[in-house]
Order: sequence, then structure tokens, then C-alpha cells
Amino acid sequence: MLDSTIKAQLKAYLERLPGPIELVAALDDSASSTEMRGLLEDILDCSPQVSLREDVSGARVPSFAITRPGQAPRVRFAGLPLGHEFTSLVLALLQVGGYPPKVEESVLANVRDLAGPLNFEVYMSLSCHNCPDVVQALNVMAAVNPDVNVTTIDGALFQSEVAEREIMAVPSVYLNGQVFASGRMTVEEIVAKLDTNREAKDAARLAAQKPFDVLVVGGGPAGAGAAVYAARKGIRTGIVADRFGGQTNDTLGIENYISVKETTGPKFAADMLEHVKQYGVDVMNLQRVAKIIPASEPGEMIGVQLENGALLQSRSVVLATGARWRNLNVPGEEEYKNKGVAYCPHCDGPLFKGKRVAVVGGGNSGVEAAIDLAGIVAHVTLIEFGEQLRADAVLVSKAKSLPNVTILTRAKTTEVEGKDGVVNALHYEDMATGTTHRIELEGVFVQIGLVPNTDFLKDSVTLNRFGEIEVDAKGHTNLPGVFAAGDATTTPYKQIVVAAGEGSKAALSAFDYLIRSSVAEAA
Repeated sequence: MLDSTIKAQLKAYLERLPGPIELVAALDDSASSTEMRGLLEDILDCSPQVSLREDVSGARVPSFAITRPGQAPRVRFAGLPLGHEFTSLVLALLQVGGYPPKVEESVLANVRDLAGPLNFEVYMSLSCHNCPDVVQALNVMAAVNPDVNVTTIDGALFQSEVAEREIMAVPSVYLNGQVFASGRMTVEEIVAKLDTNREAKDAARLAAQKPFDVLVVGGGPAGAGAAVYAARKGIRTGIVADRFGGQTNDTLGIENYISVKETTGPKFAADMLEHVKQYGVDVMNLQRVAKIIPASEPGEMIGVQLENGALLQSRSVVLATGARWRNLNVPGEEEYKNKGVAYCPHCDGPLFKGKRVAVVGGGNSGVEAAIDLAGIVAHVTLIEFGEQLRADAVLVSKAKSLPNVTILTRAKTTEVEGKDGVVNALHYEDMATGTTHRIELEGVFVQIGLVPNTDFLKDSVTLNRFGEIEVDAKGHTNLPGVFAAGDATTTPYKQIVVAAGEGSKAALSAFDYLIRSSVAEAA
């Protein structure tokens, strides 16, 4: 099942097993069970610490569980965890066997405190780059808390379940039989969702924070760059972020960050966090900022009010709030999100195998999505508002060459239609004639760019008509001591490398501001 190279790597990993583990297989005579048996036998060959037995009682077939001998299984894979999920398999083998997960002890303590039973089912696709993060997070929880059980289900293998539960986006997580969440989540985020008292506890903890010299709002490349450059000056630095890593968490591959030939978005985000923490930056993750309270006069403290009620104070602030996917803002979009309306063709494309879909957006991301989906779905309709596609010529040429791709330009999407809780059609207006049309389909992928995360700044910082923070060449905003960087600003070219550089520049400007403020106070 596994080639010799992969098998050798797995053998090396399993040498780290602290104790014995048992694989419990639920198999039959099907082809998929035969493949799974081959995988399990390969794992068995890689370590004398691994044993195998079969037990089909109460389990999906084919599936296998990982447990310690004599214990009830808490981690199960219903499907072959290969592709993006192979790392999930390796980590599950090690962690169930007692190998410590790379999760902060404070987070693990919160996991151990969770009361169960907590029975999770996570539906994934092997092409989804977000799914492994959720699978691995839940498996960590099951490894350290006996009240947590996790079953990872390959939606392509168990299509009847996917259809019955009307799952049209992955990862989709069920808890005790009910919908729990959809999309990428970390252990910290899952625990926060389960802990109903989290906000009150966070507010009390954060309210006790001492004032910062530089407080960065946002944890993407701009925020991380600002934090590293500020902390290296030896001043008290903090980051408050809704989700550390920002858009990079949802990026499939990064191949244009200088000196890093190739990496994935989630790994890039994890590396940024490790780098930031190396300098002792106080990272306050999963926190949303409600407003900025300007200093009463130059040199006074700036307030950062959080949605949970806590007030943070800092001598200077760097706004690096980034951007998010732009919505169509048409009837039906919100209603049918994850029920046919999707934003990640790599993650959710396999769920639309053999179906008809539309991609809205004629830039690089939209045309790339149409090309990728054309190899999976029955037909793709690519819809662009402008007179021509805006993507690179090589992508446009490829899209036009595909027999199952129809390209519509000067077409304005006006409605997403649904029936029985799922998408069944898209309406658009022909801008040349004014006539409206209806396309029968099962999925709509929205790829129309980004919108800055600046809604909370409207009453404090000057924004342009696109909602971007207006900054000068050094990252100054209209407020003394408040700087900004990255995709949320008027700086052109929304790229990771540009954002990181702009964040670093904003931190240097903040440090210069602090020096001059101190000199002025002394004078």
C-alpha cells in the first residue's frame, strides 16, 4: 500500500512511540476494505509496538481505530487517511501512544477540563488543505481527554451519509449528532467554542494586562512582522488577533515568499507564531477588537476595547487587520452558505463530483478555480461582471480550451436559488441586453476578491471609499501613535511579502514615535 520511501519514514516516526498501540479494524470484502487492510499491515510492519485486531461491532465499514491495548477506542478513521491526511494518521498513532502533542500546556489543561461525552464526527475530503488541521486538533483532544471521541470520515467514501446530512462543505464537524462547526479550527478555537464561560474569563484576564509599548491588532503577515520588529527593540509588545495567521490559514500553497521555495499556508502561519513567540510577544488570540480609543493628547495611552469588554492600553498601536473574502451580497448567498455556496474550490470541490457548478469571478483565483473544478465536476459556468476575464493570459487560454467550461462576461449575478435547503440555480443579468437568465446547478463558488477588515474603525481612523485605512509612506494614520500596515491599508499589492514588509516598517515608525515622545516628555 505504502511505497518504500513513505514506509521508511513511517518506521522512523514510530520509533518515537512511548508505548504500545492497537489498531482495531472494521473491514469487509469490498475493494476499499482491501486497501485499508493493506495500509494497516504496512503500519504493523513498521513497529513492534503496533498490534492489529478486527472488530466490526458498532463501527462504519471500512474504518479503523487507534487505541492503547485494553482501552476503548477514541480515535477512528472511516476512510484511508492518505494525501493531506497522512500527517493526521502519523500524529494520531504517536499521540494515542503517549507522545506529547505540540500544544501549549494551558490549552491542554482546558481540554482535560471538558466534561463529556463529546462524540465528534468530522467529514473531510482528501484534497482539502484545511481538513487536517481540524482532524489533528480533535484527535489531540481525544488523546488527552477520555470523554472525547473522534471519527474522521472521508466524504467521498461515505457519500450516502454526506447526502443524508446535506454536507456540501468540508471540514464539517458534528458533535453528539448535531452540527457543531464548519471550516478550519485549532484546538484553542474548538475549546473556546465549547467553553461557554470563556468570554468572561478572557475579559477578566485581559483587563489585568499592563500597558504595552506597541500593541498590534491583527495576526497575519503584517501583524507578525510588526510584532517581531517591535519586540526586537526590547519594548513591551503584544498582539491581539481574531485568528492568528489571518488569510494564510486558508491559503493552499505559498511559493513566492523570498527564501522560502514552497510551503503551505497553515505551516507558514504556525512558523510566524513560533517566530513571534521567540521574542516574548504576548499573543492574545481569538479576540475581536470593538474600537480604538484615541489618546486624549500626544504621548497618552491609546485604548483598544475588545468585544468581551476588556480594555487594553498601549503607548502606540499598529493596525494590521487584513482582509476577508468578499461576498456577492445577493439574495440566497447567506442562506445557502455551506449548502452549495462555497469559497474554497480545493476544499469543497470533491463534494460536487459529477455536478454542475458556477464560479463567480474572472480574476486569477476565479479562473484557477474553474480549471481545477473542471477536472471534478460535470460542468463549470465561469461568470465575470466585466467585459473580459482579468486573469493571466495563460490561465484564460487554458480555461477556454476546456470542453466543460462555459465563460460568461458582462454577467451580473443577481440571486442564488435553492430548494429543500440546498442550491439548485443561479440567476444573472446580461449587462449588454438587460435580460435575466437562470442556470440550473448544484454549487456556486465565490471568487471575487477581498474586503478590508476595518468596519470597527469607521468612527476613529480615516478610511478611503473602499474601506482601506489611509496611510502615508511610513504607515502613519490620522491618529497620533496609531500606525497601519498590510491588506487593510491603501498600500498597493496585497501580497504576503508586501504585508510583512509594511508591518515591519510600521513597527519602526511606532518605535520612532515612542522615542520622540519620550524626548519631548523629558524636555
